[in-house]
Amino acid sequence: MKRSSFCGPLAAILVPYLTFEAFHLGYFKDLFLSKPMEHFYIVSLVSLLAAIISIAVGVAGRRIRNIQVSFLSLAFLSLGLMFSIHGLSTPDFIHGFTHLPGISSQFSVLLAVIWLWLSSLSSDHPIVEFLARRQHLLLPLWTAALTVFGTIGMLFPQIVDIVPLNANPLNIIVTLIILLLSSATISCYYQSYRYTRFPLQIAIVYSSGWLMVSQIIMVRGVQWSFSWWIYHFLLLAAMIMMIIGLVKQYAVQGTLAESIRSLFTNDPFERITNSISPSVKNLVTATEKKDTYTAGHTFRVTMYALKLAEELNLKPEQLRAIVQGGLVHDAGKIKIPDEILNKPARLLDEERALIEKHPVFGYDMCRSLGFMKEELSIIRFHHEKWDGSGYPDKLKGNEIPLYARIVAVADVYDALTSERSYRKAWTHFEAMKYLKENIGTHFDPQCVDAWEQLCTRSPEVYRYPSQLIKEEKTIQKLSVF
Repeated sequence: MKRSSFCGPLAAILVPYLTFEAFHLGYFKDLFLSKPMEHFYIVSLVSLLAAIISIAVGVAGRRIRNIQVSFLSLAFLSLGLMFSIHGLSTPDFIHGFTHLPGISSQFSVLLAVIWLWLSSLSSDHPIVEFLARRQHLLLPLWTAALTVFGTIGMLFPQIVDIVPLNANPLNIIVTLIILLLSSATISCYYQSYRYTRFPLQIAIVYSSGWLMVSQIIMVRGVQWSFSWWIYHFLLLAAMIMMIIGLVKQYAVQGTLAESIRSLFTNDPFERITNSISPSVKNLVTATEKKDTYTAGHTFRVTMYALKLAEELNLKPEQLRAIVQGGLVHDAGKIKIPDEILNKPARLLDEERALIEKHPVFGYDMCRSLGFMKEELSIIRFHHEKWDGSGYPDKLKGNEIPLYARIVAVADVYDALTSERSYRKAWTHFEAMKYLKENIGTHFDPQCVDAWEQLCTRSPEVYRYPSQLIKEEKTIQKLSVF
């Protein structure tokens, strides 16, 4: 993508800012529009709606195992609830004149910007890891904290004078923090968008820019003037943009009936295709375009790993991690040149060394997209070996995360039983012989034993995925799922 594509977000930031400056500096007549009732209804309705949507997004964030979505939910919640206080404290509506409207509006933007900035950090950042371990508590605790703050503010509006956000120098400091964090957020998300083209990322770029302009107008604008009203519409636009981005990015099913049906299917292929988000689908599709072999390989490995994880009695949350990590375990191949990735002849040493970097490439890519620690462990470590001779980090034994050990067995099994340009597919029994011969050197003994017991008890576990992915109609379905 060319850098000129940033013209859209840049214009979205500059046009409202320059419009405000034109009115504020007297180039256009800045009309006085004192509409307390209209202000209250517009602000409160939009804010409460935003808070409700944020809760739904937070639940979705836990379901699809993406900490970025949880942070975005908290940003949306902060903006919605705090901005509703701005509406409720409209002068001459419930209270007389207080500083609560101006302080609550700045506070709403500050909190939203902080959460957006956190969402832009990589998944292995210490702060993100700390919060991710407490993901299930973030939404309820933050909701409770904001509710208590808002209630106290409405009951005792003079208390906010303790923190004069609407006066120098504090409002200047807050504005600088918002500008710096928003700029960092825009830079991070735009760089990722140039590569992935994910709709949520560009939505955050626009929204963060509008939050920056809103803060400037809050600090410099004159209440009830026409130019002052501009930031209300910018915040509304930011909310709408985030909703659109989230829906496009993470809407898994087209209808409620389909979503419910997918929860109860026993078919492993449907369980996988019905539960993954468009962001994961986009990564799988991009990887398939680099290597035609990968299309079927990705799904077979994921189905094998899912059944093996069930055999090892992993919990539902762990199974979801296996599915998401399995689907993108080879995403790093996107960065490998086609002539090396699809080379039919024997690879040169330097070509082999480059291919062996694909776990690191995939890890670096996915940690910036909000994938959780467990999924990242699969991406980075699925080529590690039990005796420490694998790559990229030479881990050994239990140093290798369990999820990666499970996917390693599934990955090698599928590679052996798949037709390649340089050899024919091995039979199930030949592949099992290889797995057992490499117990304790390449593979975790527990994982190979569990896979052998599972396949002996239920042969359809390995027969069904292989036959399913070979069918032409299934390959076509994978390309458009």
